[in-house]
Amino acid sequence: MIFREANISDIPQMQIVRNSVNENQLSNPDVVKDKDYEIYLTDNGKGWVCEIENEIVGFAIVDLVESNIWALFLKPKFEKQGIGKQLHNLMLSWYFQQTKTTVWLGTAPKTRAEQFYKFSGWEEIGTHGKEIKFQMTFEQWQNL
Repeated sequence: MIFREANISDIPQMQIVRNSVNENQLSNPDVVKDKDYEIYLTDNGKGWVCEIENEIVGFAIVDLVESNIWALFLKPKFEKQGIGKQLHNLMLSWYFQQTKTTVWLGTAPKTRAEQFYKFSGWEEIGTHGKEIKFQMTFEQWQNL
């Protein structure tokens, strides 16, 4: 299991991961283009991947411009192995080294992701469209 920074050449495999999930599925997978990934990886923030035997099984991307977690996804068969937590921690450690600005995310209600974020110390602060909105302050992160 290798964790490393994501790069542009990882985007096709990241798309596969994103479209393999059982929860928080895109209603139209064509909505999120390769160019969107590229912008978040190069201009707006940074991403990380987990590889097992040269296969990307999970990834995370944070957006510094909007102070937002843009993505944290795993292939379903790799859930419950600590991969999501490791990607989460890499992403937030980097984010809070760049800024002390509160970061937020949205996720569908009644999902494993909702439980993951609650367990990981995120604070529920309302809704964002049909999603639950969570935030993490620098102080909350430091105290975990």
